[in-house]
Amino acid sequence: MFPETDVMSNIISDTIRVVFQRRLVDRVLRFWKEMAHREPFPRLDQIEPAMLGVDWLNCFVIAVKSPARLSTFVYVGQNLSFMRGPDESLAGVLLSHLPQVLSERRCLMIEGITRLRALDILYRSALYPLSEDGILVDHVLGAANYRPLGKNENSAPFVRPKWL
Repeated sequence: MFPETDVMSNIISDTIRVVFQRRLVDRVLRFWKEMAHREPFPRLDQIEPAMLGVDWLNCFVIAVKSPARLSTFVYVGQNLSFMRGPDESLAGVLLSHLPQVLSERRCLMIEGITRLRALDILYRSALYPLSEDGILVDHVLGAANYRPLGKNENSAPFVRPKWL
């Protein structure tokens, strides 16, 4: 007499799944969690570009050094190739949050407005810690995407971090 599943709850859960998969940072977070499995962090050698598909074009890897300001990008995806140096504004923003990720040992999403080649952009990015031994964070996987701001959008620079 009654259906075994509630049609409305299926519609809602399917909608949430689609919305959740729309964001690059959420797809990479899900991948990061799958690679970590029951460990605190995945290892760098577990990060296979093919497993991330086209999202790999928007990813980067930072080799962590001490002090953190000496850390460097060891991989930068094709869509982020402009981030080769720390003088680039988005690269600088991401590197500036590295000490927080290292001390908190958590994933961090960062969104905001910055300049990119004389263009104001809205960006969303995330930093995901990696560890060879499960204790010391030795690399950080990152994902970032952006879009130019429209003429009518507020271009005042801001940065909003959020722990994932």
